[in-house]
Amino acid sequence: MTPAAHQRAEEWQPVCRIVELAVERGATALVHGQAIAIFRTQDDHVYALGNHDPFAKASVLAKGIVGTREGVPFVASPSHKHAFDLRSGRCLDDTHVSVPAYDVRVVEGVVLVGHRKVDAA
Repeated sequence: MTPAAHQRAEEWQPVCRIVELAVERGATALVHGQAIAIFRTQDDHVYALGNHDPFAKASVLAKGIVGTREGVPFVASPSHKHAFDLRSGRCLDDTHVSVPAYDVRVVEGVVLVGHRKVDAA
């Protein structure tokens, strides 16, 4: 494997099998040195956000409630109930606040998390 190909492969960290993720429940993982909250929705989309709730100042987003608001998949923090767009990390209740969102793909049933998205949605 060339150095460039090896670096690209390391950008995607395997986290778990998709069947191990409960639908509409969060799970946590340490990815690229960051605490990540991973969510699987009813339609089998998988999303990854930073687990830290900026309002509660605690790592609790994985314990939040997953749902949709006007077609937008979100997780509501268990602390202050602020909703964060699972696609972009933007807070639906305060557009000035966001949490990191990460690229996710599923390959042969394995959830892979990439690096932080630069700008989503």
